[in-house]
Amino acid sequence: MRNSRFSSLIQVPWEGATTMAALFEMASKKYTQHRCLGTRKLISSEFIEAADGRKFEKLHLGEYQWDSYAEAFKRACNFASGLIKMGHQLDSRAAIFSDTRAEWIIAAQGCFRQNLTVVTIYASLGEDALVHSLNETQVSTLICDSKQLKKLPAVSSKLQSLKHVIYIEDEPVEADTLNQLKHLTTLSFNAVEELGKTSHADARLPSSTDTAVIMYTSGSTGLPKGVMITHGNMVATIAAVRTTIPNLGTSDVYLAYLPLAHVFELAAESVMLASGVAIGYGSALTMTDASNKIKKGTKGDVSVLKPTLMISVPAILDRIRDAVFKKVAEKGGITKKLFDVAYKRNLGATLPCCYVKLISWEEGGYRISDSPRPRGEVVIGGHSITKGYFNNEAKTNEVYKVDERGIRWFYTGDIGQFHPDGCVEIIDRKKDIVKLQHGEYVSLGKVESALQTSNYVDNIMVYADPFHSYCVALVVPPHQALEKWAQNSGISYKDIEELCHNDQAIKEVQQSLSKAAKAARLEKFEIPARIILLPEPWTPESGLVTAALKLKREQLKAKFKDDLNKLYQ
Repeated sequence: MRNSRFSSLIQVPWEGATTMAALFEMASKKYTQHRCLGTRKLISSEFIEAADGRKFEKLHLGEYQWDSYAEAFKRACNFASGLIKMGHQLDSRAAIFSDTRAEWIIAAQGCFRQNLTVVTIYASLGEDALVHSLNETQVSTLICDSKQLKKLPAVSSKLQSLKHVIYIEDEPVEADTLNQLKHLTTLSFNAVEELGKTSHADARLPSSTDTAVIMYTSGSTGLPKGVMITHGNMVATIAAVRTTIPNLGTSDVYLAYLPLAHVFELAAESVMLASGVAIGYGSALTMTDASNKIKKGTKGDVSVLKPTLMISVPAILDRIRDAVFKKVAEKGGITKKLFDVAYKRNLGATLPCCYVKLISWEEGGYRISDSPRPRGEVVIGGHSITKGYFNNEAKTNEVYKVDERGIRWFYTGDIGQFHPDGCVEIIDRKKDIVKLQHGEYVSLGKVESALQTSNYVDNIMVYADPFHSYCVALVVPPHQALEKWAQNSGISYKDIEELCHNDQAIKEVQQSLSKAAKAARLEKFEIPARIILLPEPWTPESGLVTAALKLKREQLKAKFKDDLNKLYQ
């Protein structure tokens, strides 16, 4: 199946834009003086101490300061020249290890102008994963922000090929940190740009088949895997997405805050650049006036930027939903019904750069012969299909297949169903299905999605032991909601940890989960029979969820092994 609005698969957003480098250069000429990349000025920061002794940083941020498209392109050219002048070899790779910011895009585009493959690494990755990613790809130059720079001395002796470090001075860099890295060439980002201004290096532009990015997955299991993405893959995706938002243009403003090390955000920002949109950078911790890192009296990113669009991931949308739902529920009637309908839509048409088909998965009970809708594993082919996993031929051969017509297909592991209008709906995940003692299949992801609608769920992991006939769950409740219930119920407690162990609190959450399960029409064996409440949030920094906030099941099972065992006793 393909998108019927187009007679064939599309490959480029406009003629000549066959690579990321060409696209950015053409955009800089097309939208020369329009706003391109914006960053808020840091006025001051301070730490405040909470009642329990913990310290929290609060930021006073000013207005956005902007580079035009012409200025951003010039900075990328200067960075490319500076990179070569400082000694980066043309046959080696560069890596970006930084939070989402304007310099990330400048660095990536600078690398593309010299046909250097960019290795992207999540800022939240632990030491082992960082070392693995850099060594596997033999990176010689690492570009990082000041926060990530502090992590390098502890692992620098394990990095086999690293020679140069370029650091973004978003906060003061301690001399001791640089001294511990004196066996490497270290330069600030600004210094590399200045070096490029006075030492021009001719561009060495890529072709569409060259690898633009080796993108390391955040990895829900084991060490991260690097996915090789070509320039052609990226521009085909950009071209396809632009057809779904045809009126995108220079009057639009985009809020960038998700990790650029994830293809979702990189593709989104690339679409914006191709369309002349102004990209303003923010973060989840400074997004609103009430965000954790925003100093009282300071405006959040959204209030200052006034974006016309942004993207999100399900976990963040769930949190937005919870906040909105409280107000919507108060209105009741038709308002609540319309919100429920809009929020529950999770399907869409296929992008015109790819084919989509379903393959029956007999073991899981999903077949293309199912009625009223064909169901099966979602398999995708076309111009956006990546080259495969870096240095991992076995895994590549497992999930990439070429059919008799020469079309290369990627087996996603997602279970989907076709609607009569051609839309695809994702309904399950192969990895998340467990067979219980008496033969019933439990889709962990489906159950978790249903239970997330409870007001007492900030995060949840459902666990099913194949040697038992029921499932259990680990639940992280939102502190405010649980504490409000305790106050209204006359429950006394010392702190949130004690409240999470309170039998009445557990019973209250369990009843709420049962209501959510019944509303979603879950079977009895799918509803967790026992639960444990956990006081600490699951964050990428804790290693329990990915940067996209997806559960890391193996890590969660290992950390809470004793708790899970107790639930089955």
